[in-house]
Amino acid sequence: MNISNFMEVTFKAISINEGFARICVAGFCVQLNPSVDELGDIKTAVSEAVTNCVVHAYPKHNGMVYLRCEIEDNTIKIIVKDQGVGIKDIEKAMEPFYTTRPGEERSGMGFAVMESFMDKVEVAQNGEKGLVVTMYKQIGKEKLQVSNA
Repeated sequence: MNISNFMEVTFKAISINEGFARICVAGFCVQLNPSVDELGDIKTAVSEAVTNCVVHAYPKHNGMVYLRCEIEDNTIKIIVKDQGVGIKDIEKAMEPFYTTRPGEERSGMGFAVMESFMDKVEVAQNGEKGLVVTMYKQIGKEKLQVSNA
């Protein structure tokens, strides 16, 4: 069955909306009939991406988070972007334990967590302001089992 669909939502970059984003994406993913584990992986990655926007993108004011999900066949593509301060060195920021806020309780594992739960993660500048995180997850790939009969 070929499915082609998308949804978009924009919300204020405040911490309570992290849960809202998780629910939006989970509800949209249901059409692919994901396993509980797959759905958990996606929700965790979305949480990390949105939390990065809330915590890092807008240090002096509350901006907006833009969330788009696209489904093509059995793959979901999730785009989380902001128009905040951006990241000067994306490669460095993607290293585990790197944080721009060492005095706070931040582990610097956000991108590593996203990469561990998704099949592919891309991080890029959003024009002159902000960041775009694009994540991909193929649904159902572990459902294929080989019989030893």
